Amino acid sequence: MTSSGEGCRVHHSALVVSDIDRSLAFWRDGLGFEILMDQVFEGDWPTLFGAPTTNLRSVFLGDRRQPQCGLVELVAFADLEPARAGSAPERPGAGFLLLSLYVDLDQALAGLARFGIEPGAVIEVDGVRGPVRMATVRDPDGVLVELIDLPGT
Repeated sequence: MTSSGEGCRVHHSALVVSDIDRSLAFWRDGLGFEILMDQVFEGDWPTLFGAPTTNLRSVFLGDRRQPQCGLVELVAFADLEPARAGSAPERPGAGFLLLSLYVDLDQALAGLARFGIEPGAVIEVDGVRGPVRMATVRDPDGVLVELIDLPGT
């Protein structure tokens, strides 16, 4: 909580990506996120993040109609080693698990299918307001993304 008693909320989640164009194809073209900012920054990223360079490109993605909703930031460091294929863990462990999104599930899966991305699983669970369809996919760098069907779609 802030000192004024207002609730805190997540501003954004940042993902380090090995190929910004490939990640934009997934997040923007596949899932429909809009680019809200795309800028290169010089800074002491080695001290702040343990980064390999003082140069980073930051692309903020979100929905212009709902700017209060969480944002996804794609971060590309110069001279970053590409992700290893299959480097994502197969089972959850302590630490980061996934990014979870509300989407029109059929539309999102169709958008990703254009890039050859198929869901790892599609299930239906009993939600608080009735059945909810969900799926998981992996982004180009192996981050697990949970897609939750919007109510009423």
